Amino acid sequence: MWMDWKKALKAHVAGKPTRSEEEKRAEETQLFTELYCQWKGVQPNRQVGANSSQQHESFKSIPKFYFKLPAEDEVLQQKLREESRAVFLQRRSRQLLDNDELQSLWFLLDKHHTPPLMGDEKMINYEDFLKVSQEAGPKCKTYFTATVFAKLLQKDPYGRISIMQFFNYVMRKVWLHQTRIGLSLYDVAGQGYLKEADLENYILELIPTLPQLDGLEKSFYSFYVCTAVRKFFFFLDPLRTGRIKIQDILACSFLDDLLELRDEDLSKEMQESNWFSAPSALRVYGQYLNLDKDHNGMLSKEELSRYGTGTLTPVFLNRVFQECLTYDGEMDYKTYLDFVLAMENRKEPQALQYIFRLLDIQNRNYLNIFALNTFFRAIQEQMKIHGQEPVSFEDVKDEIFDMVKPADPLKITLQDLINSSQGETVTNILIDLNGFWTYENREVLVQENPVDDLENFGEGEEV
Repeated sequence: MWMDWKKALKAHVAGKPTRSEEEKRAEETQLFTELYCQWKGVQPNRQVGANSSQQHESFKSIPKFYFKLPAEDEVLQQKLREESRAVFLQRRSRQLLDNDELQSLWFLLDKHHTPPLMGDEKMINYEDFLKVSQEAGPKCKTYFTATVFAKLLQKDPYGRISIMQFFNYVMRKVWLHQTRIGLSLYDVAGQGYLKEADLENYILELIPTLPQLDGLEKSFYSFYVCTAVRKFFFFLDPLRTGRIKIQDILACSFLDDLLELRDEDLSKEMQESNWFSAPSALRVYGQYLNLDKDHNGMLSKEELSRYGTGTLTPVFLNRVFQECLTYDGEMDYKTYLDFVLAMENRKEPQALQYIFRLLDIQNRNYLNIFALNTFFRAIQEQMKIHGQEPVSFEDVKDEIFDMVKPADPLKITLQDLINSSQGETVTNILIDLNGFWTYENREVLVQENPVDDLENFGEGEEV
């Protein structure tokens, strides 16, 4: 009986015509389309999302260039998109040089260097450069171009480039591509930018790889991540769109500063000047806790007034709480971080933009005499409280306009402030009594720290 079934099945299979792989794939695609359209509730003979305009003649010559992102309920399309992006990033990752290939490249460069030596540095001319290109393998082809050679060419009399400079260039390129791929893995939308949550996830998973952060308690991780992410968004997203281009992250120095924490021997001075270091993050968070006298996790206007030297004017602090995001009139840690970044980086355009928005009390996109007088009047009142003779506003106003030299003699725009390179000085005069006092007594301060001209005179020369 079993043999009869076996023969019957063989006869049935033998009787069916053999199909090519293309026919099998076509049948599979057709079956998938029918099932998918049935699930979506559309006609199988009509593409999902298609319209009558797709039948236009122009579609024969103009390829489709816009692909709408799948909706939240289109789970299958989302999964397909995620999987295809993962495969693409894996493929790009495999195209990069690994450590063994980089080491082999260095040996080839060393082997084919062109004498004579330039001091202790080995050089290579274009002819030997091409020899290395042929031996290095296909992955290295993109680095061995005439353009790269010309960029690295300096004033060598033999027309050579330094093999060390070229190798550093290759490693930098490889690092940039690796980092871009790493960041792209967190790009949920796949549109080339990271939202705040995406960047938070990236930095959170990066923490264990940074030896300089080994001492951080896990309970502090969320505050550290918030502190780090705010710097990226404060400087790279000044329009507050809620997202940053991956290209902008790679182009700025912030990622270098963050990854610098991989160095186990990083000096104390370097750590203190690095916003992303553990001492810096703990300093900023510690200041926040010290200001929070009622320990409710938020800062009131009165608590923030003790920030720094405690000499920010009440008028300026009022504007901070009017313009910045608050909760029942109090500031949370994230808003505080923006405030600190603005106060500590007043020379930067993004910080000036933050402060300018607070100074522009009439929302006219420029500062007029009325706005300047409003803020300086608070400085005059603070001077009276401290027993000092108030300085005339007319004198200060003239000095500000002389420093900034605006295009319109009666208005100061943000761009005027940035172009003048005097933004830090102007904002100090208007919002901080201590800053104004420093500016007003600048000549006295210089005299108290004179340069010993006699010691420097004729240094290295015979008198």
